[in-house]
Amino acid sequence: RKMVLPHLKLVIVGAQWAARSSAGNIILGKHAFDVNENGNRRTTCCEINHGVFQDKRLTVVDSPGWFYNHTLQDTNEMDKLEIEKIIVSMCSPGPHVFLLLVPILRSFTEKDLKALVEIMKPLTERVWRHCMVVFTYGDWLEGLPVENYIVKEGKKLQELLEKCGNRYHVLNRCHFYDPVQVKELLQKIFDMVKQNREYFTIKGKQTMFQKQPLSEKEHTFTEEEWIRREQELIERVMRALAKEPEEPTAPSMKVANSKND
Repeated sequence: RKMVLPHLKLVIVGAQWAARSSAGNIILGKHAFDVNENGNRRTTCCEINHGVFQDKRLTVVDSPGWFYNHTLQDTNEMDKLEIEKIIVSMCSPGPHVFLLLVPILRSFTEKDLKALVEIMKPLTERVWRHCMVVFTYGDWLEGLPVENYIVKEGKKLQELLEKCGNRYHVLNRCHFYDPVQVKELLQKIFDMVKQNREYFTIKGKQTMFQKQPLSEKEHTFTEEEWIRREQELIERVMRALAKEPEEPTAPSMKVANSKND
């Protein structure tokens, strides 16, 4: 039977400097997510935007990014909550794909791998069947095959790719309005969804959040709880920003005449 997917739901996951919001804008073909002059922005809570590409409805969710130079204990507990929030409320009944962003402008380290694995951990091992690596800052390749970068980055990046079924794609923000890179990405996502024959859900979570309506008191508590959690995250972000280095680590791959955007 031919599978029809009139509506694709994509969740973007990655650290700060991964250009998550820029990637979302490229996919939607418009400036839906706010970014700064360098194409980066610290997202403190999940944001959702919608668009249409060649008659296909797209929903893109940008999740909070974490800091490369801080421990997982310092940065990821609230991010885990936000990831679960995406599945349960923002992409119900579930997203079709998680796009794990890897910026080519910096080296991919063991710490980066551990951070991604830890962030996805609450979603169980099943989630990796629904994941794809997306390399951002494709302009840094200067026309070289991305496979060169993958080989030179070594074991940790290759381990991530293996967990994702060796599914990957490159986005080049210098070709923002080029529909080809988006068309190819969506085709890869479609092929993955066709193989999985389903979207991703957290077993048990849907039922838990879709029971009878909460009482007014419970609704108030839930809102206050989310406000408190988001405020804690913002305060943690502000403390981390004070320690954050101004420039990312240079990648191990040497690329001539790299663009500094």
